[in-house]
Amino acid sequence: MISEVMKAGFAREVAKYPPDHKQSAVLACLSMVQLEQGYVSQESEAEVAAYLGMPPIAVHEVTTFYNMLNQQPVGKYKLNVCTNLPCELRGGGRALHYLEQRLGIKMGETTADGMFTLQQAECLGACADSPVMLVNDRTMCSFMSNERLDQMIDSLRAADGVIEPAAEVK
Repeated sequence: MISEVMKAGFAREVAKYPPDHKQSAVLACLSMVQLEQGYVSQESEAEVAAYLGMPPIAVHEVTTFYNMLNQQPVGKYKLNVCTNLPCELRGGGRALHYLEQRLGIKMGETTADGMFTLQQAECLGACADSPVMLVNDRTMCSFMSNERLDQMIDSLRAADGVIEPAAEVK
């Protein structure tokens, strides 16, 4: 399941740490798995655990702790809407509900066309710009009114997989 190329990447990450601390590379290794496979399966967790000499449950704990690691396949665009208190007070919950209606899915689901997965996020660290959303763990979208959400969805559909910084909704 894990390619030789990926194992070479694991080795580069492990080399950054003292020999008795190679488990410190676990997040980097899981990120590589996700980059290659789209998500981190239980089988991949087990292979990472074996490679790093860790108990499988310890690797699973890392996978489940970080929202950026997907435990199942997600859409082309993963939309993480912050609903932590500052965003909630400024409409984060309403933005999430609007996206559920607009996309025809519930939080945690993926659209039938595989384009969008909708998730709830804990604090994204941009409270002054709330409500905020993170697209594909990389692009922050701020001040998410229904109109801005519509613009963002339309531009992502039109982009067919390309998110440029200039396309950010602010």
